[in-house]
Amino acid sequence: MGYTVQLARSLVFIGQMYVAMLVLAVAFLPLVLVRREYALTACHTYCRYVRWSAAWMVGLRSEVRGTVPDGAVLVAAKHQSFFDILLIFGALPRPRFIMKKQLVWAPILGWYALKVGCVPVDRGRRGAAIRQMLKRVEAGAEKPGQLIIYPQGTRVAPGAHKSYKVGTAVLYQELGQDCVPVATNVGVFWPRHGLYRKPGLAVVEFLDPIPAGTEPRAFMAELESVIERHSDRLMAEAGFERKEQPT
Repeated sequence: MGYTVQLARSLVFIGQMYVAMLVLAVAFLPLVLVRREYALTACHTYCRYVRWSAAWMVGLRSEVRGTVPDGAVLVAAKHQSFFDILLIFGALPRPRFIMKKQLVWAPILGWYALKVGCVPVDRGRRGAAIRQMLKRVEAGAEKPGQLIIYPQGTRVAPGAHKSYKVGTAVLYQELGQDCVPVATNVGVFWPRHGLYRKPGLAVVEFLDPIPAGTEPRAFMAELESVIERHSDRLMAEAGFERKEQPT
């Protein structure tokens, strides 16, 4: 398949993907107003739809490997593009993110994020927000779930290096929960920038959990080692030849 044809397909796919987001958000709105749980149903439906449409529109199939946690855990994931967000969120039964407080005001997206239990935080006040969330869970106002964090703090292109932020260890200690690392090769096919979507098999893989209570420096060393090693393996499986790229 020629580059121009694949690029055209990519553009159509991207356009309809955002149209679908709006349509589903509006369609589920009456249900969400009656019962908050439908917000999670709407988000999971959207994740499934994007995976399905990516497979037949641009030839980008996707797979979730490993044991998906269903209890209250911290999920620390490699982040390469928007697609890994959808794969991870769609696989977890009760996922939630820590998000910038400003995103609360984003049309539709912010409202749905709050409904599914995402945690809006001010810069520097993450600990207070997490403690508030845990109190809500203990009081029965909110069900326990899987809190997703990206230890590198941003999308990182395949082959590029970006340090892991110590805030992940602080959050790990604050929660007192096991941490499930997640590796991916998604960026090989769906880059962090650009419109071209490459055919192939995009994978996210849930790895063995790191038990609660690990000393912070040892935790960070193990987390980075396991995520990077398995992400490299998945990218090599996808045909990616590692070479250093700018972050």
